[in-house]
Amino acid sequence: MKNDNYQLLVVHQVESGVQLVQLNRPEALNALTTELLAELSDVMDNAEVSDDIRVLVLTGNSKAFAAGADINEMAERDLVGMLNDPRQQYWQSITRFSKPVIAAINGYCLGGGCELAMHADILIAGRDAQFGQPEINLGIMPGAGGTQRLLRAVGKSLTMQMVLTGLPITAQQAKDAGLISEITQPELTVTRALSLASVIASKGSLAVRLAKESILKGMDTDLATGLRFERHAFTVLAGTDDRNEGIQAFKEKRRPKFTGR
Repeated sequence: MKNDNYQLLVVHQVESGVQLVQLNRPEALNALTTELLAELSDVMDNAEVSDDIRVLVLTGNSKAFAAGADINEMAERDLVGMLNDPRQQYWQSITRFSKPVIAAINGYCLGGGCELAMHADILIAGRDAQFGQPEINLGIMPGAGGTQRLLRAVGKSLTMQMVLTGLPITAQQAKDAGLISEITQPELTVTRALSLASVIASKGSLAVRLAKESILKGMDTDLATGLRFERHAFTVLAGTDDRNEGIQAFKEKRRPKFTGR
């Protein structure tokens, strides 16, 4: 079932703590317009405060996850328009989302689409997926994290190659470089992402949230600071009901019943 409140997204009913969100501009290979980003930002803001949603799965269609930003819309913005670009606040909302996001990627994942995929915590790709930052071909450069997130994911050399040439890489190259975690048959990409999401959703939500935050903190700071943050988060969890339930369930050899408290 889908939520009909959105025009450019298909938002499926939550099942077992997992919500599937599908970009839905097939006629434009899911190119990211301001309206689409606004809708996605709204979905994630609602998911952030929902106790029913523990993991979000984001996907496109068989031809494209998203082929980039909408070029026609971009052409209408001059320097002042870019400075006042409302998309910045939508990207910030997507970045702030604290729950796990899994991207299920088939076909083209280029430009803004690749940048959106890199906002996810786990990336699963079909064998036909292509990843790239082709902005240089238009006389511009990535502007929604493409130089920074790609650098942290695949390192300097491959980032330079992808950004400066505009040439895409294959799913296998992306996996070898560490950009994605798994490759599947294209028709199984969403199924695999939903399966992983269900596993994560079955865990204690507080532990999942703090673990994600700790990993992201480690990407942006030195080792000593990251270790201090990790220890603090680990200590905080010692005071939760979920921690007590997890330990008790282990002792009793049963499946834990986490409540998020």
